[in-house]
Order: sequence, then C-alpha cells, then structure tokens
Amino acid sequence: MPETFILIPGRTSDQGCGISEGKFEQKYQTEINTLQVAPGDMERLGLAKGDRVRLTSQLGQQVEVAVTPAKKDELPEGLLFIAYGDISSRLMGGDTHGSGMPTSKGLDVQLEVIDKDVK
Repeated sequence: MPETFILIPGRTSDQGCGISEGKFEQKYQTEINTLQVAPGDMERLGLAKGDRVRLTSQLGQQVEVAVTPAKKDELPEGLLFIAYGDISSRLMGGDTHGSGMPTSKGLDVQLEVIDKDVK
C-alpha cells in the first residue's frame, strides 16, 4: 500500500564531485538515481539498501528508483531526499507559478515498494 512522503530534491557534495568526472560516469549517476530514506522509515517499510520503490507525484508522474538509508539524524522520518537530476525533474511538473522555475522543494509523493533486493 502506497504511503505519502514529502520529497526534498537538492544538490549534494558527491554530485558536485561527480560532475567533474562527467555526468554519465558512475559516481554522478549513482547520486542522482538513489533515493535517500530516513533509517526509521527504511526499517518500518522493511527496506534495505538497493531495494526499488515507485514514487508518484500529485500530478501522476511516476518514477522507479533504488533506495539507500540516509545518514542517522540527517533526514527526519516522513521526508525523502534525492539529488537534482532526471528523476527529480520528472516529478516536479511544469508549472512555474510565474517564477520560471518549477516547484522543486516539498513535493508530496506516494511511495510504493516494488522490488526488494535479494541478497
């Protein structure tokens, strides 16, 4: 059953370091394609690093992404974080509310577990 979370996209230091190597290299791609989830939410949902989830925005855009636990005390339960990139852009929608930039913070999303990584 899907659960509602608030998604906060942003920049990360690993993303910044990865860009000097190239946007198509592993470091950068891993950073923009991995969803950080609070450790308490990971445990409650039975998720492990590498499991895949589906995020659905309020406008119906859907993406699938691998998860990783956020560092302890870095992300409160109920919030998700992903580095700016293709996935975050697809969830933002196109309305700029006259600002020229789509709303990119505090996006309500539904999270649904779709695949648990078999270890």
